[in-house]
Amino acid sequence: MPTVVLMDVSLSMTRPVSQDNSEEFQRKNLAVHGLNMLFEHMASNYKLEFTALMAFSSLWELLVPFTRDYNALQEALSNLEDYDKTCVESALNGVSSVVQQEWGSACPCQVVLVTDGSLGIGKGSLRHSLQTLKHRAEDKKFPLPFPFPTKMFILCVANAEELQVTGAMDNLEELLCLSGGDGQIFTTEGPLCMQSVQAMFGRLIDRAYSPFHAVLHCGNLTSDVQVFPRPEPVVVDEEVEPLARTVNSDLEIMGFIEIADISSPPVISRHLVLPIAVNKEVDEVGAGVNDELEEEASASQMAGKSPNFCVLLHGSLKVEGMVALVQLGPEWFGMLYSQADSKKKSNLMLSVFEPGPDPLPWLGKITHLGPISESAENPYGEDDSKSPFPLQPQVKRSYAQNVTVWIKASGLQTDVQKILRNARKLPDKTQTFYKELNRLRKAALAFGFWDLLKGVAELLERECTLLPDSAHPDAAFQLSHAAKQLKLASTGDSQYVAFDHNIVPMHTDFSS
Repeated sequence: MPTVVLMDVSLSMTRPVSQDNSEEFQRKNLAVHGLNMLFEHMASNYKLEFTALMAFSSLWELLVPFTRDYNALQEALSNLEDYDKTCVESALNGVSSVVQQEWGSACPCQVVLVTDGSLGIGKGSLRHSLQTLKHRAEDKKFPLPFPFPTKMFILCVANAEELQVTGAMDNLEELLCLSGGDGQIFTTEGPLCMQSVQAMFGRLIDRAYSPFHAVLHCGNLTSDVQVFPRPEPVVVDEEVEPLARTVNSDLEIMGFIEIADISSPPVISRHLVLPIAVNKEVDEVGAGVNDELEEEASASQMAGKSPNFCVLLHGSLKVEGMVALVQLGPEWFGMLYSQADSKKKSNLMLSVFEPGPDPLPWLGKITHLGPISESAENPYGEDDSKSPFPLQPQVKRSYAQNVTVWIKASGLQTDVQKILRNARKLPDKTQTFYKELNRLRKAALAFGFWDLLKGVAELLERECTLLPDSAHPDAAFQLSHAAKQLKLASTGDSQYVAFDHNIVPMHTDFSS
């Protein structure tokens, strides 16, 4: 998930901060120190993250386009210049333009806004922008919400009390709400100093940039892995009291299945699965990386020589053309598979399914799947010429049935005439007569069309009286029997209106 860092370089960021020692810092210096800490952490633990750096005051400027070179980002921070007043709306327009140009409108993005809580004055200030939200022309709309999924984190180089006094906190909360509400406002705790700013950026790292480490299990084999990007909690809407469900740190492989059987399933997110060397020490938050390049290189060489189950699994899935079904939590599953970036490079990927016991209907319940050895015969055949999937549903799907629809009066008239035509050809058309009669009866019951049943019953009684002398005796009995059953159903009595009940032909002693 790419990140845009939006740095406030207005004049208010140059305000001095009194320290206990003789050295004096500007708020901008504290913000730069915090961002350097964030970039160092990402260089050590979030190397695959694309990050862009923008500066803004009344205008905005893209200092570093999306990159994984954190040295370039830190160098740009050290060369920041001071400009005029704050205009957050202009900066947000810049973010929207930069992200859409690079990633389009479908890729989720994180926006880290670093400011001092001074939101500008007069026209162009955040307060003025929020007040005029509902009085704008179509071509001058406020940039939030962005056209792409967004998480916005606002870091204020000020404490909450200062923001409350100036009224900036309410404006920032409204800004966060407009962005979608999926983010957080961070402020310093206690007096404004280097340590409080470090603690604030530390909370941001814990919230959004902490790596997700897990243990991958397959029988007696295990491997420490990192899942990137970090899987987000999923809220199940169907639950009475929706709770956010999170992926477990223990990932259990349930079994393996052919790629052709699982096909291209619907997923809610995709992640890289990267092996972690067991003997590699985890860097502390904010630790520099330049002084440890040699140590990291030697650790990587050692890790490359030690056997790793994750590497074995990746190679096996790639060669065999299979995927591994993995349990992420209670009644929550995903799949591991090999995805090729190019002809020579591929990665082990994790796709997360929707929570539930049967996320893929054609496989049935995941817990009901088992090894081939437990089957009486090979479900794939001796020569792999067949497949047990997709499973056939026990109940027919509504769209697989011939549903009776009466949109126009002509449709209803046609169905009634069909019954009457078959009635005049009894007993030769007995089966067809009762088939059409039961189809009309079920449709009338489904629509609550009781009068239709009564009307058709009267028509059948009339047909019975109009039968010619040459008619078969069985015809009169069948028509009277069908009319009686329809009249009973038209009363609404539960004994006769069962939807699954069918009117069967009356048994008589007449022979044709």
